[in-house]
Formats: sequence, C-alpha cells, structure tokens
Amino acid sequence: MSELRRTIGRLRQCVGALRARYGEAPAVRRLANDVERLDIDAGDLAQQQMPAQSKPSDPPDVVKIPDTPYDPSLWEGADDEGVGGYHRDQR
Repeated sequence: MSELRRTIGRLRQCVGALRARYGEAPAVRRLANDVERLDIDAGDLAQQQMPAQSKPSDPPDVVKIPDTPYDPSLWEGADDEGVGGYHRDQR
C-alpha cells in the first residue's frame, strides 16, 4: 500500500506540472480527476480487512446419476421446448 501511495503522490506531482504547462485543458482536468479517483480507491482498499487465506477446500460431494431410464409418467403433459408444443391441437 505504501508503494501505491507513493506512486499516486508522484502522479499528482506530474499532473501539477502538466497543469502549469497546459493550464486547465480538459485532458489535464480528466487526469487530475483520475488521480483523485485512484487516491480515493486506494484509501478504500486500505480500510478493508485483508481476506483470510483459505485452505484448499474439500472436493464437492459427487452425486451419482443412475443410467436407468426415467419413469415416463414424469413427462406426462409436458411439452418439449425444442419442438414447441407438439401436444397442442393442430389447426
């Protein structure tokens, strides 16, 4: 964090030098705004707690799917979305 703060300080000095040379040109104002945003974000980051180092997690539980066919009654009255409702009355 200290290196980030030093770098933001140097950027602020560079933008100040650009302002002395180019005045309040829109590009200089945008650069100054960007440096301010970096400073704000660095401050926000410094206030956050460091995330705890997590240990490698256990592998997820394996759910076995049987190879046996499903009971056809599960699909009674259901439309096949890929076909677009082939059970509907045809007119």
